[in-house]
Amino acid sequence: MAKSAAPAVELPVGEHTVRVSNPDRVYFPELGVTKLDLVNYYLGVGDGIVNALRDRPCMLHRFPKGLAGDKVHQKRLPAGAPDWIPTVRVYFPRYGRHADELCVEKLADVAWAVQMSTVEFHPWNSRSTDTESPDEWRIDLDPMPDCPWSRVQRVAGVVHEVLDEFGAVGWPKTSGGHGLHVYVRIAPEHGFQQVRRAALAFAQEVERRAPDDVTTAWWRRDRDPGALFVDYNQNARDHTIAAAYSVRGVPEATVSTPVRWDEIDSIHPRDFTIRTVPARYAELGDIQADMDDAVFDITPLLELADRHGVDEPVDLDES
Repeated sequence: MAKSAAPAVELPVGEHTVRVSNPDRVYFPELGVTKLDLVNYYLGVGDGIVNALRDRPCMLHRFPKGLAGDKVHQKRLPAGAPDWIPTVRVYFPRYGRHADELCVEKLADVAWAVQMSTVEFHPWNSRSTDTESPDEWRIDLDPMPDCPWSRVQRVAGVVHEVLDEFGAVGWPKTSGGHGLHVYVRIAPEHGFQQVRRAALAFAQEVERRAPDDVTTAWWRRDRDPGALFVDYNQNARDHTIAAAYSVRGVPEATVSTPVRWDEIDSIHPRDFTIRTVPARYAELGDIQADMDDAVFDITPLLELADRHGVDEPVDLDES
């Protein structure tokens, strides 16, 4: 006889109640982590995940049957949303279509998305007030297949050094994969093309200082498999990466976790999982809560691009 599903659970989240169906469905088989465990994880890092997603169009990585099933990359808000779930309409020129994407304002929005089988949250680097003007510059330290973690750590130090010289405050986090992300809050005064051009100029400056470790080669086939790619392309329109505090859809349930610069030499991305991050968060809180108070003007980077003849990158949304 087939085992009957556990009854739905109703959770009060702020001013709303979120009904979690199939709470005992196993999402991470190697760990035995269930759908309800995943909801409770996000509730436990509530301020952090909301800060990371607030007012941003957000693509969802959904696993309706858990990791054992297929992954769904969902731009449009899933059907059946209650009327209190906020959205923002964005346009996709390549397809000539609009989509209403989730635009988190409160923790209940996150909990509802997890009820709809969302594991990963991938927000835009612009806000709903002006989706065409990014307010977040993202530095993605993306290791090639043979790149050791020690190289990622070493290059992170170079990134920190260059940011300091430009007067920019960088906020590092593990990617939840093999690399690191560094976010910089910027004034929303430029379009995606210019932000990406500034990001490329910065990446090439890091490459000049660490030529044996870093590549900025456009084509993957041109990159040394042992190098670290400083990926400026993550600043292109509609390119998204996992948010701070987002669980990743991998068997170990790693988490993209904010870290301090002085921790990087002694950590590994595998240290941060759905099992370990709640205790860290309970102790430290959201260590990136003050990001909005450190806004950087990218003009010096655009001037650097001019001095070094950095061409405006190809518009990936149109390519």
